[in-house]
Amino acid sequence: MARSAETLGRALAQEWLDSLAHERRASPHTLRAYGDDVARFLGFLTVHVGGEIDVPALAALTPADIRAFITERRNDGLGPRGVQRALAAIRSFFRYLTREAILDNPAARALKTPRAPRGLPRPLSIEDTSRVLEEAGKRGASKETSKDKWLGARDVALLTLLYGAGLRISEGLSLKRGDAPLGDQLSIVGKGRKERVVPLLPVVRDAVDAYVKACPFQLAPTAPLFLSRKGLPMSAREAQALMQRLRSSLGLPERATPHALRHSFATHVLAGGGDLRAVQELLGHASLSTTQTYTQVETSKLLEIYKKSHPRAA
Repeated sequence: MARSAETLGRALAQEWLDSLAHERRASPHTLRAYGDDVARFLGFLTVHVGGEIDVPALAALTPADIRAFITERRNDGLGPRGVQRALAAIRSFFRYLTREAILDNPAARALKTPRAPRGLPRPLSIEDTSRVLEEAGKRGASKETSKDKWLGARDVALLTLLYGAGLRISEGLSLKRGDAPLGDQLSIVGKGRKERVVPLLPVVRDAVDAYVKACPFQLAPTAPLFLSRKGLPMSAREAQALMQRLRSSLGLPERATPHALRHSFATHVLAGGGDLRAVQELLGHASLSTTQTYTQVETSKLLEIYKKSHPRAA
């Protein structure tokens, strides 16, 4: 039975999202964000073109129609990064329609994506990073809480892994019990299913070994390596809560998040004379320009020192 014009736009959007999930392996976050963007776009079009959206209506859209949607979203307060994402979602939707031979409309491809200002990473200092790792290991130090000592070992292992290898929190939590004991290097599948190999320092391997030894749960090799107090897979939310607790204990700023340890890894390696392209490979960045933002952090620090110390800076 043919689908009505009333439901066709939404049905096509759902088929596109299913394709992203199963064929492109898009993350749940991407699926939610892209789905919301295209749903808003289709809702806008029903008013903009004066009717429900069917294939002829989508095929007839011009760059000006899409630009009108972006203008409305900007007026609603959407920032440059949000505009970039909305355009990326719309382009992806139209690429799917072309690939499935439903329609071919180049209007979305004709629009230029606005450049969003790239914010500088906000790493922790070497001293604060050391304090974080030391404080993380104090859980279960007293007799009253000794049963939680394994959680302290877990916290140290996870945070040492993020800082010592520059992993994203999702990458650290994706490790399996069979990955331990860790070797001299670790194969990681990061964003875009891109695989990279990162070397592991002895301190990282030792921290993970200590956690595995202390962990009270016996798990299959395919089970998650990092567990919650109840033996369930540790979530990113729990890792965030861990860093929130450490921030409170140490008086650190809000920027002290799990991801800040990855920023700290890159910044400290570059400050120590590390090669920019090597750091790019270690972080799994697709573009060198992304990695170069860490050199800007060091430059900004040097300028700050210069302004404070140079006799003619006043």
